[in-house]
Amino acid sequence: MNIEVIGPGCPRCQKTATRVEQAIERLDRDASIEKVEDQMAIIDRGVMHTPAVAVDGEIEIEGEIPAVDELVEVFQSA
Repeated sequence: MNIEVIGPGCPRCQKTATRVEQAIERLDRDASIEKVEDQMAIIDRGVMHTPAVAVDGEIEIEGEIPAVDELVEVFQSA
């Protein structure tokens, strides 16, 4: 599973990245986590509100800091 945390690196994005890591640890799954901070790359992905989380190229969460439990549900269904 490839997970992208998309945003400019602000505190909200950093908190989202931390929660993504916590969710992956809770699931005990292998996943690569990438931070996408380049403005053009964010635009190319169609993200209008950050932070956003994409799983295998699909935007799953946008414009909010997700709870760890919410991320676990998203990653389980991926």
